Amino acid sequence: MKTDLTDTTSSKINKALVLGRRAIGTPAVGMVLTLVIVTDEENAYDALKAANEASREHPSRTLVVIKRVSRSPRDRANTRLDAEVRLGADAGSGETVVLRLYGEVVDHAQSVVLPLLLPDAPVVVWWPVNAPTDPANDPLGALAQRRVTDTYAAEQPIQELTARADTYTPGDTDLSWTRITPWRSMLAAALDQVHCEVTSADVEGEEFNPSVELLAMWLAERLKVPVRRSTSAGPGLTSVRLETSAGPIVLDRPDGSLATLSIEGQPDRAVALKRRETAELIAEELRRLDPDDTYAASLKFGLERLDDEAGVTAPAPEEPAAEAPAEPEEPAEPESAGSGAEPAKKAPAKKAPAKKAAAK
Repeated sequence: MKTDLTDTTSSKINKALVLGRRAIGTPAVGMVLTLVIVTDEENAYDALKAANEASREHPSRTLVVIKRVSRSPRDRANTRLDAEVRLGADAGSGETVVLRLYGEVVDHAQSVVLPLLLPDAPVVVWWPVNAPTDPANDPLGALAQRRVTDTYAAEQPIQELTARADTYTPGDTDLSWTRITPWRSMLAAALDQVHCEVTSADVEGEEFNPSVELLAMWLAERLKVPVRRSTSAGPGLTSVRLETSAGPIVLDRPDGSLATLSIEGQPDRAVALKRRETAELIAEELRRLDPDDTYAASLKFGLERLDDEAGVTAPAPEEPAAEAPAEPEEPAEPESAGSGAEPAKKAPAKKAPAKKAAAK
């Protein structure tokens, strides 16, 4: 059931929702949350389709906020709100309201959305494209307990990751992080099978894919080892190689569908690791509405600390630096050259270069 409302208000939209539920015979509200999608006309269809599919697992009231661009000063002076109310089979397992904002009301979208939120239910705001730099301080983002962005859709994804780290607020998340959940699960399960110590890692994927950087930062932050980021033709993530004391562990997915897990001393295993659709990613994010501390720690690790710097913690180089004055003892070596003390004095001389290398 669809109801079109032209030049309307939030109050009239609420009345249309009540009348629509009565008309289709479902007066009771069974939604568990409110999903607010902020997008443009170009991406509205795909975003709404993904939300409808995700509503099968999470029945919700979906509010699609489309900010229309006015091309002339006269159009910008005319403030108008058009709405399309969808119920029943046209709205998946919940309710859908498509809001099109014109004129000055574009800058006050929160005043339109606030009366339409479900009472006593969590709110999730999702920006498929054109996400704000600081989602928590956005007028619409301030209404939500969970704020979902997608740096993969940004014009400069890697720079966007750095901006997200600077403005992170508990409740923020990224679909680029959600995409690597199967990779993180598989790598953690592989390390549980082998008693070893990881010495380094290499993450390979297509260029300008923020999921590759997030997986590399997750490995570096959790394992405290150097992690190198390599570029491949894709699609997406293609390979992760962990160098361990028991031999290499390799998870390779060249075709974006089927991966091969190789562990030293064990036969290779085929693993289903297909690239997931947006509906699956949104459904996963709606399963948990509490802050994702693991994502926060990985995001704040910093791209600049990857490679060799990833394996060096801040306190480690400071303690051995205090022992540097031991170098003046070197001139005393010729005096004891004839005695048997020479091997005893060469031991500290060899340690000093190792400490300097660790501090680099």
